[in-house]
Amino acid sequence: MPSAVSASGHSVPPSLWRDSDFRRFWVGQTASQLGEQASLVILPLIAVLTLNVDAAQLGALRAVGQAPVLLLSLFVGAWVDRWRSRTVMVLADLGRALALGGAVVAVLLGGLGLPMLLVVAFAVGALSVLFDVAYQASLVRVLRRDQLLRGTSAIEGGRSAAQIGGPALGGALVSLLSVPIAAGSSALLFVLSFLSIARIRHHESVPERSGRPLRVWRRILDGLRFVAGDPSLRTVGLASAAFQFSFAAMMTGYLVFLPRELHLSGASVGLVFAAMGPGAVVGSLLAARLPSRFGYGVVLVSAAAIGDGVMLWVPALHGPPALTIPALVAINFVFGTFGQLVDVTVMAVRQAVTPDGMQGRAAATITFVGMGLTPLGSLLGGFLAVEWGLRASLVVTAAGMVLSPVLMALCPLARLGRELPYRHT
Repeated sequence: MPSAVSASGHSVPPSLWRDSDFRRFWVGQTASQLGEQASLVILPLIAVLTLNVDAAQLGALRAVGQAPVLLLSLFVGAWVDRWRSRTVMVLADLGRALALGGAVVAVLLGGLGLPMLLVVAFAVGALSVLFDVAYQASLVRVLRRDQLLRGTSAIEGGRSAAQIGGPALGGALVSLLSVPIAAGSSALLFVLSFLSIARIRHHESVPERSGRPLRVWRRILDGLRFVAGDPSLRTVGLASAAFQFSFAAMMTGYLVFLPRELHLSGASVGLVFAAMGPGAVVGSLLAARLPSRFGYGVVLVSAAAIGDGVMLWVPALHGPPALTIPALVAINFVFGTFGQLVDVTVMAVRQAVTPDGMQGRAAATITFVGMGLTPLGSLLGGFLAVEWGLRASLVVTAAGMVLSPVLMALCPLARLGRELPYRHT
């Protein structure tokens, strides 16, 4: 990606959107995320509408689809660091398209059962882990370091839009069209991503493989040691774990609190949660400017404190839906804005302080550490809601989320300035 030269002789970085390779990457990643989010709705609806599964079977299907995050993230990180990330992404897209296409054919032939659907859900989940880790590692290989924040902001903005539209698209496709056509439409999004990313012409550099390749467990251990040994990444992992654990606990009570305590309808609940999506888009736009103006550490700590702290207002809400719905929309919009600002800034920090040959493992390790306790958090949230009541449980779990900015404020991460300390090797 060449730079232009100004009249004064200084190099002027080109607009990312004028670069055809970046546009192809953005289109492919956004289409892939849209297909992934739509499939998270379509596959359960196939189970309910076509197979007539009960709640326990549906829970098992969702768990199987989520299991690859915990089972495979560390292995995928070790593997991605030794391959071109673009190759991993296009193969993951192709695999997901084939898996969903197989489900479509089985439905049309009347041969789709729950065992096959479980296999499809696990395959889509596993390939999604491959794609997600690879795309996080790929940006440092296709962009210059001074373009990373802008590039990450644009990519995460597309991902946020997909998180807004994907579930709605999946539900609309199943409602308006037949189940096979809905699943086929999701598969076509993966095909679009495959075609777009495969057309990238930029030669992607990958770390040299010197000597005998390390065994996968050794590479995983190296990734764990690297994250644990770096003060910034170690804090990111711990803060993420504290947030995700507490957020999972809060969401268990939150989903019950809205209809039972505040007496909101299903449509109103959907509107309340949908407000997080536009907030996430705004957060991505802010992430392109605020860190370079106020400093990465200040933005991280303050954004996390505002985004997590605003959820403490939820258990204080009372009154009719005409009052509580606008308040909840505002709360979730703020939460989505500052949560996304934290996510994009954290990704920029991780990319900067991580050597190119460790990018996949660092991303996978932080994902594993951050998401590993979420099942326990969900169980704890249900227990607290039953034993202490919904409002008390929401206060405790929302307060637990504030541990995340506290942890960041107490470490060198909070002292990062307007420029990041890039590490190339």
